[in-house]
Amino acid sequence: MRYLPLTEDDRAQMREAIGVPTAEALYADVPKDVLLTRPLDLPRGRGEMEVERHLAALARNNVAASRSFLGAGAYRHHIPASVDHLIQRSEFLTSYTPYQPEISQGTLQVLFEFQTQVAALTGMEIANASMYDGSTACAEAALMAHRVTKRRKAVLSGGLHPHYAEVVRTLSRFAGDEVDTLAPDVFAREDITAQIDDDVSCVIVQTPDVFGNLRDLSPIARACHAKGALLVAVVTEAVSLGLVTPPGDFGADIVVGEGQSLGNPLSFGGPYVGLFATKQEHLRQMPGRLCGETVDADGRRSFVLTLSAREQHIRRDKATSNICTNSGLCALAFSIHLTLLGEAGLRRLARANHASAVRLAERLARVHGVEVLNETFFNEFTLRVSSDAARLVERLAERGVLAGVPVSRLLPGAGLDDLLLVTSTEVATNEDHEAFIAALEGAL
Repeated sequence: MRYLPLTEDDRAQMREAIGVPTAEALYADVPKDVLLTRPLDLPRGRGEMEVERHLAALARNNVAASRSFLGAGAYRHHIPASVDHLIQRSEFLTSYTPYQPEISQGTLQVLFEFQTQVAALTGMEIANASMYDGSTACAEAALMAHRVTKRRKAVLSGGLHPHYAEVVRTLSRFAGDEVDTLAPDVFAREDITAQIDDDVSCVIVQTPDVFGNLRDLSPIARACHAKGALLVAVVTEAVSLGLVTPPGDFGADIVVGEGQSLGNPLSFGGPYVGLFATKQEHLRQMPGRLCGETVDADGRRSFVLTLSAREQHIRRDKATSNICTNSGLCALAFSIHLTLLGEAGLRRLARANHASAVRLAERLARVHGVEVLNETFFNEFTLRVSSDAARLVERLAERGVLAGVPVSRLLPGAGLDDLLLVTSTEVATNEDHEAFIAALEGAL
C-alpha cells in the first residue's frame, strides 16, 4: 500500500519556500557520475508469502529452530501485512472499549461485523463480541448451559484440549458445579452419549479434537436433546471452519473456539480471541457483549450495545458473566483477515492446510518407528513414535526442527509418552517437510 502524505500543492509550497524549481534541483551539488540514471537491477516483484519465506530463510542463520510443526491449540499461519497496518490505525488502537456507545460507532460496527462472521463460520444464529480466549469461552459455555437447563453437571469429552478442560473445572469448582471428564480419547472412539443422564446440562466435545480427529457431532447432539441437555462444540483451529461442516449444522447449541489462527500471530504476547456463538433462543443467557444494528433519530444506520449483561451494568446476581471486556483489538485483526480472505479465500486456505498436513503425514508414515494414528484430520495429527516423544522433540530441536507437541506435556502421567502432535499449515513448505523427515530419521 503506497503512503502519499503530501499533495503536489504541498510540494510546490515547499519548493517555493527553499527556492528550487524542481525536486531534481535538490541534487545539483551531487557529481553527475554518481547520480543514478537507470533503474536498479532488482529482481521482479514477488508475492508477500514468497518474500517472507526468503527473509525467513535468511533469518535461519540466527535462529536455531526455524522449522515449526507446533500446534495443539495455537497455530502458525501467514498474516497479510495489511492486517497489522490497519489495526494500528489510531482510531482502532485507542478506542478500546465502547463504554459510550453513541460515540464509539466505528468500534461497534467492527464488532457487529465480527459477530456476523463468527455466526456464519460456526453455523449459528448469533455470536457475541468475543471472549478473552477459547478456554474461557469454553468454561463460560458450561456456566451458560447450567443457567439454561437449571442443571449443574457438565460432561467433557476425552478429546477436549486439556487446558480447556482445566479452565472448565476451575470455574465449576468455585461455582459448586459438577464436571465429569472422560479419559483421554486418542482414537475418537468414546461413547460419550452413555454419560448423558437427567442431571447433565451439557456435553462439551471438540472437533477437530486435541488429537486431530474430526468428529461427527450429530449423534451426540441428538442424544443431548433427548435428555434435555445442550451440546457445546469446541473449535481450536478457526481455519478448519473453511472446509469442515460447521458445528451448527450438526445441531450444536453453543459453539466456542479460538480465533487466533486468523489475524493474530503466535508471538503477539499472549492475548488471543475467544469465539462464542449460540442459538437465538439462548440470547438472554449468553455472556459478554452483543452489538446490534439500528437507525438513529434521522434514520441513519447506527450501532448499539444490544446486550451487555455484565456485573458492571446490572445487578451482580443477574449478570451472565464476570468477563469484563472483549478482546477488541484481536477481534478486529480476526475480522480484517477474514474480510481480506473472503469466503473463497478461506476455503482455499483451508484446503492448503489440509493438503500440507496430508503430504507430511504420508511421508511420516513411511519412516521406520513412526505410526500415524488418525483416520481423519484437518491440519494436525497424532504420531506414535518408537521412543519417548518429549526427548525426541528435544533431539529434533537441536537439529533445527520444532517437531510438534508431546502429548505428555498436555497430559502428564496419562501413559501417552510415545505420542506426538504434529501440525502442518500453509506456511510449511516441502523443504520444511524434507528437513523434518531427515531430522526424524536421524534422531530415531
